[in-house]
Amino acid sequence: HGRLKVKTSEEQAEAKRLEREQKLKLYQSATQTVFQKRQAGELDESVLELTSQILGANPDFATLWNCRREVLQQLEAQKSPEELAALVKTELGFLESCLRVNPKSYGTWHHRCWLLGRLPDPNWSRELELCARFLEVDERNFHCWDYRRFVAAQAAVPPAEELAFTDSLITRNFSNYSSWHYRSCLLPQLHPHPDSGPQGRLPEDVLLKELELVQNAFFTDPNDQSAWFYHRWLLGRADPQDALRCLHVSRDEACLTVSFSRPLLVSPAVFAGECHGRGPGAVGADGSLFLCDLPASSLNDQLPQHTFRVIWTAGDAHKECVLLKGRQEAWCRDSATDEQLFRCELSVEKSTVLQSELESCKELQELEPENKWCLLTIILLMRALDPLLYEKETLQYFQTLKAMGSRKAADVPCRLVRPRQAVDPMRAAYLDDLRSKFLLENSVLKMEYAEVRVLHLGHKDLTVLCHLEQLLLVTHLDLSHNRLRALPPALAALRCLEVLQANDNAIESLDGVTNLPRLQELSLCNNRIQQPTALQPLASCPRLVLLSLQGNPLCQAAGISEHLAELLPSVNSILT
Repeated sequence: HGRLKVKTSEEQAEAKRLEREQKLKLYQSATQTVFQKRQAGELDESVLELTSQILGANPDFATLWNCRREVLQQLEAQKSPEELAALVKTELGFLESCLRVNPKSYGTWHHRCWLLGRLPDPNWSRELELCARFLEVDERNFHCWDYRRFVAAQAAVPPAEELAFTDSLITRNFSNYSSWHYRSCLLPQLHPHPDSGPQGRLPEDVLLKELELVQNAFFTDPNDQSAWFYHRWLLGRADPQDALRCLHVSRDEACLTVSFSRPLLVSPAVFAGECHGRGPGAVGADGSLFLCDLPASSLNDQLPQHTFRVIWTAGDAHKECVLLKGRQEAWCRDSATDEQLFRCELSVEKSTVLQSELESCKELQELEPENKWCLLTIILLMRALDPLLYEKETLQYFQTLKAMGSRKAADVPCRLVRPRQAVDPMRAAYLDDLRSKFLLENSVLKMEYAEVRVLHLGHKDLTVLCHLEQLLLVTHLDLSHNRLRALPPALAALRCLEVLQANDNAIESLDGVTNLPRLQELSLCNNRIQQPTALQPLASCPRLVLLSLQGNPLCQAAGISEHLAELLPSVNSILT
């Protein structure tokens, strides 16, 4: 940093070496003495003195903090209140000196929490001042932020005061992830019931002010990620209200399927009226879909209709489904469009603000074309405004993000590239999965608008399947020409699926193709299925009659046709 480096003579280097050796001997000797005293049960003030010498130089010696706590616990019973108060004052001063040595010492902050938690009347105001001093030195010291949240909770500091504290630090330096994060914790406490309903995180007037604040931050320093993360939180959704998403009754399977809005460990569904199910059971991996076998009496075709009513007592929700005479199935489901399942409903004012933010971010992107946070935020703003209207433009921005990563990797000489700098496959995979998620959401919306039960997802470069619980009523699904590596367990939610095409992917696992009661045709040509055992889940699909496997590695094995016929005896035609 512009300072002349002075060479050290051999005599000086030797003197320093001897000094370090002497300090190490004293350090080791004191540590050994502490351990001997602890083993002998001699937990007195001399142990405090010895550990002070060591921890004063190295506050990260966790075992010695444990020793001090053991000593202090014993002295609590031996000292008078006045002596104990003096001891605590000394201990707090010692802790502060240790924090000056290492302000990010886990052991020191934890010991301070422990000590104050044992006091009858701690001085919390002093602790808040201590936090303010250390955060003035380093406003991103997350150890100190954790301690401040502990102190504020113990002292019952009003959230509004803590929010004002974050204001002061953010104003001083926008690059303060801890302040932004603390803000996201405080605002829901101040506004627990937002006027915008359960889908928004904050009331609209508060949200618009926060959007203005964070926009100032990322326009000031576009390359700092903390403000971009907070902006993404603002655009996010609160946890949705518990709901029964869909009921489906099948006369052929004598089964009632119930789709919940969140995973459940056990089924709290209560079946009332005509139907009394036999032990509902979860389907798939996440536990949000349950099946209930129906007795024959509940499907008697003598009556003009059968009404099935499910009450979710824990979620305070209910839904009815009516099966008419002569019909083989019936359903009742929430609308993905009416319920705004994939985005928050926008008022005119909020829509105007988000549209203005989108235009501003586009202007910033022209000035900072390599800023990935700006590009990702543009995508998220488009999703918040109108996912279908901006679908084509969103895909173009995803392509720009991917190309940016490739360019950066190509610009760095091979000898300088560390493994995580090359193409950053973790981040590339995240972008691919996010893009796939958005495309699936759009496809669900389009399918609902068209009022069809056929879904074409081919040639979309999908890497992951999500929102499969929304596809319970789909009968035909085309997943061909994508980059899928597996068919996930959540595929079990597609109880009405009859035809599944997944050609030209990279599929190796079929764990999700299990217990699909209506599946008749399955096409898996040109994938990466290596072993016949990978097809074992298909044996649980009772109506499967046609299986296409051409182009998979397992087709090269000798006698594969006979092996597959033995493995899947109920499948009439297996094409290899």
